[in-house]
Amino acid sequence: MHTGTTELQSFATDPRTLVCELCNLFYQFGWASGTGGGISIKENDHIFMAPSSVQKERLHPEDIFVLSLDGKVLSHPGKELLLSQCHPLFMAVYQLRNAGAVLHSHSLNAVLVTLLYQNYFKIQNMEMQKGISGHGALDTLEIPIIENTAYESELTESLSLAIKSHPLSSAILVRHHGVYIWGKDWIQAKTQAECYDYLFEASIRMHQLGLIRDQSN
Repeated sequence: MHTGTTELQSFATDPRTLVCELCNLFYQFGWASGTGGGISIKENDHIFMAPSSVQKERLHPEDIFVLSLDGKVLSHPGKELLLSQCHPLFMAVYQLRNAGAVLHSHSLNAVLVTLLYQNYFKIQNMEMQKGISGHGALDTLEIPIIENTAYESELTESLSLAIKSHPLSSAILVRHHGVYIWGKDWIQAKTQAECYDYLFEASIRMHQLGLIRDQSN
């Protein structure tokens, strides 16, 4: 879990700039290191998406792909940049949940909880659950866990099935990999990403302290 609070520095409203700033922020949190992770934002009839296999903290607005709502590339940044490996998964979330932003994190906390739980990450009675849409502090929060694949695009079917089967969830964990998180806009998606990571770390620490023993689900 990151420590302290890092604000978006320019308070940008342009979606290309926002994608870059969020990528930089997630890099600082340790969620997008080694070119990992991905961020996309929907505005009106366009989806703005960070490229694949690049240093996320060094992106510029002109590096961002622009897509239509059906996933067609409308604006290619060139420079030999590649469309995000997350592209089909992001599009599945946009189409199934009408999301306003979809984020993919390689957070170590997200990876570790997929090794502590079998089918679902579960936690309850935590104040930070209030930051997750549709949940209160006294509720039980569940996130489905799907199995990783050799290529990210191969996750699309299992992620889509998990989304359809769990209408209250705004995240899907991928074992040994990370987490996909979405919201009605980038603000909610970012807020939920931070709250989820707090809850993941809290669960890990509770396991370390012996406060959680039953891992079956």
